[in-house]
Amino acid sequence: MNKIKNIGVLTSGGDSPGMNAAIRAVVRGSIYYDIEVTGFLRGYEGLINNDFIPMDRKSVANIIQRGGTILKTARSEAFKTVEGRKTAYENLKANGIDALVVIGGDGTFTGANVFSKEFNFPIVGLPGTIDNDLAGTDFTIGYDSAINTVVDAVDRIRDTAESHDRLFIVEVMGRDSGLIALRSGIGVGAEAIMIPEANMNADDILHKLEHSRKDKASKIIIVAEGDDTGGAFKVGEILQEKYPHYDTKVSVLGHIQRGGKPTCMDRVLASRLGVVAVEGLIQGESGVMVGQINREIVFTPFDHAIKHINAEKVSSKWLKLIDILSF
Repeated sequence: MNKIKNIGVLTSGGDSPGMNAAIRAVVRGSIYYDIEVTGFLRGYEGLINNDFIPMDRKSVANIIQRGGTILKTARSEAFKTVEGRKTAYENLKANGIDALVVIGGDGTFTGANVFSKEFNFPIVGLPGTIDNDLAGTDFTIGYDSAINTVVDAVDRIRDTAESHDRLFIVEVMGRDSGLIALRSGIGVGAEAIMIPEANMNADDILHKLEHSRKDKASKIIIVAEGDDTGGAFKVGEILQEKYPHYDTKVSVLGHIQRGGKPTCMDRVLASRLGVVAVEGLIQGESGVMVGQINREIVFTPFDHAIKHINAEKVSSKWLKLIDILSF
């Protein structure tokens, strides 16, 4: 294998807390191994537009604690075309970039997978998404921060719910994955959790409410935005119609789940995976995502990491635990 002299790094898709920590690790890991680093701005758009900045130690100073991404991010329609990817490849070669580290989720890795195969270009991915919906890692970078943000917000909502004897339906992110709703719902002691992976509908919620403790002042229901029932407002309408005596409120947490400082767990995970991504490229890895399973570092081909949620992440054991704890 030819010696890697310059690694490009970019962030793509939705931002997640810990992306900056990952960038920092890639930059400092590369410098440690005497490799130059080039940061591309706004994801794959930066590759196509040749929009980049040379990076050094100073570039990543004092960013480990910051949310968002200093390299910015975007979704690129042009990169989905053969012409767009060819332009990106020509820019990489013209700037002497030998390999890429891409930080993102499902869409990021889909593009990286095609590009890597199309041009035989070395790419390693870091799982940066709050949804935790990738196979090949127990947790994605940003997931822990997101669920802690939800827990903090719902704890505050619970105070109001207790004060007014209210039923709150709280919608969290997770269009294709209910993993944010699952863990945060358990963490806040929700009476019910509605996720796309479970066949729960409004009737199931009604049943839970009918059999729940009558003396409990507040009730919290967590709904993933991608739930087939139609989201928090639809659930709220159904419950208000069936149980008009409940003082029912809906709260959509939205993009606050993406922002804010990353937790220590996300900072450490991003730091470890970022350095290993560099080491993987040096050792000839390509077309893979680096993740952590049972505290061990693993490389997973993009083909498998994309849209293959581990069964254990939403197993029947988790769903049973929800039922037991809400009894």
